[in-house]
Amino acid sequence: MLNHKKSNNILNNTFLSIILVLGVASVNAQQLRTAVQVAVDTNDASATTQVRIDKLNNQADGLTSEYRNLLNQIESLRAYNKQLSAVVNDQREAIDSINQEMTTLEQTNRAIVPMIIEMVDALGKLVEADLPFKKDERQERVASLENMLGDSDFTTAEKYRKVTEAYGIELDYGSTVDSYLGTLPSGKQVDFLRVGRTTLIYQTLNQEVSGWWNPAKNDFETLDRQYNSEIKEAIRIAKKQASPNLAGLPVMGAENAGGQ
Repeated sequence: MLNHKKSNNILNNTFLSIILVLGVASVNAQQLRTAVQVAVDTNDASATTQVRIDKLNNQADGLTSEYRNLLNQIESLRAYNKQLSAVVNDQREAIDSINQEMTTLEQTNRAIVPMIIEMVDALGKLVEADLPFKKDERQERVASLENMLGDSDFTTAEKYRKVTEAYGIELDYGSTVDSYLGTLPSGKQVDFLRVGRTTLIYQTLNQEVSGWWNPAKNDFETLDRQYNSEIKEAIRIAKKQASPNLAGLPVMGAENAGGQ
């Protein structure tokens, strides 16, 4: 009987131990599952966090690159603005210089324009008072200059240049010998021989009649026929049809004139 009771106690203790072990095992399993779930959740959260971190890093890199680009653009703009400022300053100085030149030019024009007008007027008087050689051509030149004076398309410099060119042509007449075909006041066509600005001789195309411009009488006069051959030769020389030889050409004076 004692042994049977002892055996029951052992069995009870054994069952209790088993129950305790199973309970402990159940508790440990539950804790393990919880720990595993916590680890899984932690890993998921870490992965999500890493993705966000990577995204933020990429955004930070992009912003850093954009910031650097902006800095470069700012530096470029500063350099451009500095250069542009220098250009603007140069242009302002150029404008100031031009304005000053315009003022000076205006003052110069006020002095030069009246002088040009006087020069043209004096040239016209010279042509009228001079020997009547190429008179139509010279009068047309003066008329052209007079029309130019009132033409705004010509600058003052151009007007002055053209007037001085006309004076140059007139000056050349004083040191040259020329022969050309022209017309007497009577309408008769003749060969003219001009020697500088001092002598104007004519000869008919058949070389039979010769004459000269007499400044004292302000008119043409015929010459003695004895001069015909010399005048003919002088005309040929002036036309470069013969070698120069003016030895036989008469020196004009009132005593040389003879009516025919």
